[in-house]
Amino acid sequence: MTLLVLLGVLALAAGGCVCVVWAQRGGPRWTRAVAAVTLGAGELLRRSGKRRRRRGGILGAGNNDGDGGD
Repeated sequence: MTLLVLLGVLALAAGGCVCVVWAQRGGPRWTRAVAAVTLGAGELLRRSGKRRRRRGGILGAGNNDGDGGD
């Protein structure tokens, strides 16, 4: 069951990326809508990841090497 959910998420992500490229090349209106949703979701994930690292969350828990590198 978990595998099916992961495959579904992967299919949605791949489809979103295809729509971003297609919309950039002048695709139909619906591809532009899907591309906007895909880019918005990516931006939200990026911001939440940065916020989590700043607070020392799961992603940044063991990274105390002091280089501050992003």
